[in-house]
Order: sequence, then structure tokens, then C-alpha cells
Amino acid sequence: MNAGLIAGVVGVLAVAAATRGHDTWVQTNTNVYRVGDVVHVDLLLGNHGNEHRDFKMAGKPSLADPKATLEVVGPDGKRTDLKAAATDQGLGPKEGFQTARFSPGAAGLYTVVSTSDKVVDYAPKRSVKSAKAFFVASKSLDKVPEGNPGFDKEYGHALELVPLTNPVTPMGPGTKMKVKLLYKGKPMTGAAVSFIPRGVKLAEEFDEKYERKTDVDGVASFEFPDGNYYLVVAHHEDAADKGEKHESTKYSATVCVYVPALCPCCAE
Repeated sequence: MNAGLIAGVVGVLAVAAATRGHDTWVQTNTNVYRVGDVVHVDLLLGNHGNEHRDFKMAGKPSLADPKATLEVVGPDGKRTDLKAAATDQGLGPKEGFQTARFSPGAAGLYTVVSTSDKVVDYAPKRSVKSAKAFFVASKSLDKVPEGNPGFDKEYGHALELVPLTNPVTPMGPGTKMKVKLLYKGKPMTGAAVSFIPRGVKLAEEFDEKYERKTDVDGVASFEFPDGNYYLVVAHHEDAADKGEKHESTKYSATVCVYVPALCPCCAE
């Protein structure tokens, strides 16, 4: 095989890999804080290998696009924009992640939300992403209240994962989490939802241990076996969603859940 042909084959393979796209996710350094403490909010890009099921960083997300968002929604519904506060934690243009500091001023549940919507530069495809993570601010870490509403709020994302059970309190090994998958506001039936533990490689095709199919109401449930970060992920591609600069649209939705080894609000 001559050098030109080899280069062409490599180029085709690279484009094919790139068109699978990447997912974004947001995470915090833990899931329960004292009111007034510092929360580190990270925005990451990756989850590219093994059909979007590897929970690994691959590249760096950008907040330069006007449609890109990174914000925290408080228990009172107040939104705090973190784009201006975010700093680049990578040396290279495609290395590292974005991070911002936030200090909760009141007790309750907070939601970290990030979105992006753009036509990618490697193919005539539109990429629409949404990401969520949750944490609770408590007046005391010794007595964390269990009731922290607001986790099931819908944000109107094109593809959205909505927790139906609190992803923070109570939370620990053995907790069963339910999520509802919505596409343009309507439940998706028979869609795959992955619950990926950090550091674990899922089986090829469909992993019976870590993946579930949504029911007629768009709901999937999973029992966390141990303490870890878990990335809950869903994807959808709409070939009919075309535009002047794109021939189809790929959607992704993620929820990053921190599962502590010990439930923060459960009795000893």
C-alpha cells in the first residue's frame, strides 16, 4: 500500500472516529458542603471510546461559543453564571478542563447545568449537549437534612435526563436511582441509558450490568453497587433534523452522580 493511500485510509478512519463526537459532563469535588464553603465546579469533555461509554477525558470543552453555558441554579431558582469565572486547567488547546469556584449562600439543593449547541468543524453535523450535576449545602455536615427538593426540575433541554429520585440525599451504595429521558419534552421509550462507574469498562454492545432501557414512560432505574462517581449518559441522533450547515443532529445528555461510601444523611 503506497503512502498516499495509507494517508487517505488514516484520514477516513480519523473522520469516522471524530463524527461519533464527545460528551460533556459537569462534576463537583463532593456532593455535600457547608453553607458558605467553596464548591469547585468542573466542566469536562470526553466519554468518547467504547461507543461513548468510557468516562474518560478526551479534549477540552470551550466556553467561548455564545451558546455555551455553565451555571448553578440555587434552591430558590436563582441562576449564577459561571462562564466568566471559569479558568482553563490545561496547558494545551485540547488538554485539561474548565473549572470555576462557587459559594452557596443558603441551605438546599443546587444544580450545575451546562449546555452547548454548534455545528462541528469535522463534519456537517450539529451537536447539542446538556449536562447536570447536583450538590447540597447544609448548615451542618453532622446533621445533613434528607429533604432537598428541586432535583426533578425540567430545564427544557432538547435531550434531557431528569432524576426522579434525589441524586444527593439520601445517597450511598444500594441506593436506587430513577431517571426520565426526554426528547424535545416527550419521554423516549426503549432508549439506552448508561450508568458508567469511573474506572470501569463496560462490555461491548449493551452492558446488562450497567445499562438500562427506558420503559414506556421514558424511565430507567439503576442501583448503585458501591461508592464512586457515576456518569449517567443517553444519546440520540435525528437524521431529519437538518439545516443550512448540517445534515443531521446528534444529541447527548449526561448527569454526573457522586455516590459516597457512607450516606451523608442516614443514621449510623
